[in-house]
Amino acid sequence: MTSSILFGIDRLLAEPELRRPLAGRRIALLAHPASVTADLTHSLDALAALPDLKLSAAFGPQHGIKGDKQDNMVESPDFVDPQFGIPIFSLYGEVRRPTAAMMDSFDVLLVDLQDLGCRIYTFITTLRYVLEAAAAHGKSVWVLDRPNPAGRPVEGLTLRAGWESFVGAGPMPMRHGLTMGELGDWFIKELGLDIDYRVIEMRGWQPDAAPGHGWPLGERTWINPSPNAPNLWMARAYAGTVLLEGTTLSEGRGTTRPLELFGAPDIDARAVIADMQAFAPHWLAGCKLRETWFEPTFHKHAGQLNHGVQIHCEGPYYDHAAFKPWRIQTLAFKAIRRLYPEYPLWRDFGYEYEFDRLAIDLINGSPLLRAWVDDAAAGPDDLERPAAADEAAWCAARDAHLRYR
Repeated sequence: MTSSILFGIDRLLAEPELRRPLAGRRIALLAHPASVTADLTHSLDALAALPDLKLSAAFGPQHGIKGDKQDNMVESPDFVDPQFGIPIFSLYGEVRRPTAAMMDSFDVLLVDLQDLGCRIYTFITTLRYVLEAAAAHGKSVWVLDRPNPAGRPVEGLTLRAGWESFVGAGPMPMRHGLTMGELGDWFIKELGLDIDYRVIEMRGWQPDAAPGHGWPLGERTWINPSPNAPNLWMARAYAGTVLLEGTTLSEGRGTTRPLELFGAPDIDARAVIADMQAFAPHWLAGCKLRETWFEPTFHKHAGQLNHGVQIHCEGPYYDHAAFKPWRIQTLAFKAIRRLYPEYPLWRDFGYEYEFDRLAIDLINGSPLLRAWVDDAAAGPDDLERPAAADEAAWCAARDAHLRYR
């Protein structure tokens, strides 16, 4: 198989000199279902087949190392791998941060996680937690880098101080535009960590290259990094559609296109689209909104016919630089609030083990978005100004950590 792009795992396998510092050391792997090589071998199997490496443990993030857990707050247990006889520790089970006993099982942790480029995606919080634990225990962390499928664009309000959570790893906007390796660099600087950290960089990744604009379309197979991340289009829209998790609207879980659409049984989606176009048409560039109907088989509004909107961010409708999913989804909330002032939009439930703060605020990293939606007098510029300032500040702060230009 020939390819012009090599992910970190592919380079580690193909270039023995990269592995030489690992000789004689106990190696652990943090991985999920999308942790595969160019020929779709899981990274755990590929590394275990190398005679010069000694695998001593593995770790799984949210949804499990096998990705079998469908929803949020569904925990994965620890277990012993039946093939390799090593412990598989869950970082989404009894603990979110690795324990001292877990850290004692290895010398070097290899992190091979496919991210979606969004602050709320919990794999980046897990990266932060393992970096902090490794610094405390004198362990090494190597990130086997992978593409950010959402590419380099930045969007959203920065998480405010005091709003850190498992879906808010630090003061960054919703769409951060970094790879996992680059995020590790940023966390180490932001947190002041003293750690042996390395990134096995990708070779040939061009984050702005069409048609993938972050994901190497036609070269690499998409594997779901979590059960409701089925394709590149979802990854592009996710920095906006993830906000739906904090609302009573369906985000399409229980359908074949989760987190690409939204709706409910009691809204007029055609009217919502019309109001979005009237209120802030400049926020809708780079994609196509389509009225649709869907009936989820599980999750919100299961078994009910939902009137909804699908966000099409592919093909002739997609403009990578113009597409603003966070603004689009926020604008949809504003349209629903304008059309139905008393609509029970904000979902009040425990979200990622936080029970005293509204989920929409946790997801957005502050109450600012919710306040803008609920303020009948607030116009587009009242959100645009703080968001644009945050985005510009982040672009300046992240520049030193960019490894691929």
